[in-house]
Amino acid sequence: MSDTPAIPELVLASTSPYRRELLQRLRLPFQTVSPLVDETPQPAEAAQELAIRLARAKALAVSARMPGALVIGSDQVAICEGQLLGKPGDFARAVEQLRLMSGREVAFHTAVAITDGTRTEEDVVITRCRLRTLSDAEIEHYLHAEQPFDTAGSAKVESLGIVLMQRIESDDPTALIGLPLIAVTRMLLSFGINPLEVPA
Repeated sequence: MSDTPAIPELVLASTSPYRRELLQRLRLPFQTVSPLVDETPQPAEAAQELAIRLARAKALAVSARMPGALVIGSDQVAICEGQLLGKPGDFARAVEQLRLMSGREVAFHTAVAITDGTRTEEDVVITRCRLRTLSDAEIEHYLHAEQPFDTAGSAKVESLGIVLMQRIESDDPTALIGLPLIAVTRMLLSFGINPLEVPA
């Protein structure tokens, strides 16, 4: 018999392909489950508060349906000039977002929460991006090419969206894509899971 303790079932409370691809980098077995959480902001809710509330709600919602699992929830909210920027959903709203962000700084608040149903760890990583001054033609070309309508702030820096940027400042380069893996790893270690000790 092996003396290695059993690893709890790991679940990503998200159907986002970006978060799934990021978590796969840790080479841990996991499954994805839709959290079915209302993501509507509360009145006067700050970006960081909204991001962590939704990350926690997603983790706890799936945990309640899957006792014994270790569940990861995450959410990202962007803010520019005092305006919260979620997923645009369509071309017209993406144009509005990028016009607002053009030549300005945008703060992306990426929150993560991990729970075993009894204890919950959580953190928020802030990434500050300064966008270049963009023409309408550049914005429309980018949106037609990328169609980033499921991305907060309409900017996918892991692909063509990087050309929109003048500067990016962050403690974790994965946070901006949607899941801060440095924070995730730290939390997993606190629950006794070390990706470098899990058999391949």
